[in-house]
Amino acid sequence: MPNGQAHLMVNLAEDEFRTYDAARTDRMSCHSGSVLAGPHGRPTVLDTREQRWLVAVEFRCGGASPFFAMPMAEACNQVVPLDDLWGVTFLRERLLEAPTPASKFRVLEETLLQRCVPRLDRAVTYAVAALKGGMPLAELTAKLGLLPRTLERRFSAQVGITPKRFARVQRLQRVLRAVRRSPNADWCSLAVQYGYCDQSHMVHEFRDLAGITPAGYTPHSPQRSSHIPIASN
Repeated sequence: MPNGQAHLMVNLAEDEFRTYDAARTDRMSCHSGSVLAGPHGRPTVLDTREQRWLVAVEFRCGGASPFFAMPMAEACNQVVPLDDLWGVTFLRERLLEAPTPASKFRVLEETLLQRCVPRLDRAVTYAVAALKGGMPLAELTAKLGLLPRTLERRFSAQVGITPKRFARVQRLQRVLRAVRRSPNADWCSLAVQYGYCDQSHMVHEFRDLAGITPAGYTPHSPQRSSHIPIASN
């Protein structure tokens, strides 16, 4: 399920990642074994067999921007080979050669530090925290003193998705956290509590953002509330 974050992933078991169309899981795309999974504002179907031996970085919302030269909006809902972004780094080969988990982390850390160019927009950093906390977008724009289009342009460049969709995704995530705290949650009450017009509005948002209805939400585990198991064909 979407959370607005980007991930750097290296598959050490095989030099490949596979992703699937959330609406048609029989449609598969193949990528190299070292990728940036850009910020997602819609559901993604993963092959869990690729996670047997994996090195990954889960960036905070907006936190991937210093490590990549292009605006993060260009990677939105995309899986992009690292070689296309950084040139040939042999990162996967270097990680495989590192003999211990600690040495693999050092290789990854050194690679990230070499690529880091601090350029975070403080207004966008504030906006991320405010929207995650539930501040209405109109109130945020007024507080920052920015035109809506200006905020959207700066926010999308750093975070990768528009502030409006980010706010919707974060509201969904707040609902999921509430469900995690109370598995027998009343969906109608949750719709009111989290600012949906009514329960049907929340159902529509669930379907649009997550590809399922609230009734179909069965998390993998309490620790992985954004992951929904899907039986393989």
